[in-house]
Amino acid sequence: MNIPVATVGAATADALDGLERLQGPVTVVRRCTELTELIAVSQSGTVRAAVVADEAGDLTAALAERLAAAGVALVALADDPVLRQRLDALHIVNAPGGVHPGVLAEMISAAVQALEKPVDGPRTAAGNSLADPAASFGSGAAGPGPEEAAEPDGRRGTVTAVWGPAGAPGRTTLAVNLAAEAAAAGAEVLLIDADTYGASVAVSLGLLDESAGLAQACRLADQGLLDDAALRRLSTGVSLRGRRLSVLTGVIRSDRWVELRPAALSGVLTAARRSADLTVVDCGFSLETDEELSFDTMAPRRNASTLLLLEAADTVYAVGAADSVGVPRLVRALSDLAEAVPGLEPRVVLNKVRASSVGRQPESQLRGVWERFGPGGGITAFLPADYAAADASLLSGTALLETAPGSPLRAAIAELAGVQTPRRRRGTPRIGAK
Repeated sequence: MNIPVATVGAATADALDGLERLQGPVTVVRRCTELTELIAVSQSGTVRAAVVADEAGDLTAALAERLAAAGVALVALADDPVLRQRLDALHIVNAPGGVHPGVLAEMISAAVQALEKPVDGPRTAAGNSLADPAASFGSGAAGPGPEEAAEPDGRRGTVTAVWGPAGAPGRTTLAVNLAAEAAAAGAEVLLIDADTYGASVAVSLGLLDESAGLAQACRLADQGLLDDAALRRLSTGVSLRGRRLSVLTGVIRSDRWVELRPAALSGVLTAARRSADLTVVDCGFSLETDEELSFDTMAPRRNASTLLLLEAADTVYAVGAADSVGVPRLVRALSDLAEAVPGLEPRVVLNKVRASSVGRQPESQLRGVWERFGPGGGITAFLPADYAAADASLLSGTALLETAPGSPLRAAIAELAGVQTPRRRRGTPRIGAK
């Protein structure tokens, strides 16, 4: 197997001269002067591996992902132990600058074989941040898998994604209150706003945060510098009944979605699993993967973060509005979801359930409609329409458990989160009742 290699950095000269003297399968075909030239050569399809020395400190998860999407394995040469530790965190193969040419050749061959190996798993992601829709999120330097995410003591938190079609079905309301209920019950919870179209978690919790905590966390993860302390520093704390809910706020302007690269976001999820018992993610609605039609070269994808999160989550709630517009819209969206993330089995939640929109005994009516026209599977939960409680919660900038503890909407979400709530005595008025 012949492996053409491109390099960058004068420090690779001795090792590369040794590679050429070996006359083995690894052949140096291009010596680049900077990383931009290396990227261009890699995207041309003329090489299968890249060796970086002098500019190893500039390597990021996004760059490694970009090379991997082009089918190019990456190997870095560095002597600084701190830099090598960061490269390990990024899952970039690395070795000392004085590595023996034979050892380097074996490392390059192993890296190429690892890149060509199909990604195993129950599901395959629909795409990544680059133009190739067939590329997998698991390629390159995307963060470690679930098994690798556990700490030495075996702790590994779970990730719950809240998703739904366009039209404000209640994704943020469900995500915020699921996280709030779990946090108030004593769990370590991290709430992430990853909606690249209309982030609203900060507003829902009354946070005047314009720093976009998730974007900052992605920048550190892209450089391999996101540890537990950094994640806690970037998250905003919200007090709920004496408990702390950590929040990574979303991008405040829609044009900042490019900061949420899948490789970096994968690193954030890895750190989240280490530091929190439960991570709840408010996802964007769109699953489209056709951004590459507007680009002549490799294109970033606005919806790649949503696809990655749905792929990586342990539990996915699909939220739809319980009316004549919301239910058909959810049915169509679930069909798109099945194509985008094969094998995913979301838990369907119908929100804003009320007799005025579907008739008497709304839950029974909705079950019948779902059995006839739904994509299969049952409905996990019905969330009653309680506009007075929802408005009071949004106005006060906190969760339902504080502004409307007796609300039937709060009780339904608490039940979904596995949290027991005291039942309201008969005749006791609730928030908004007259």
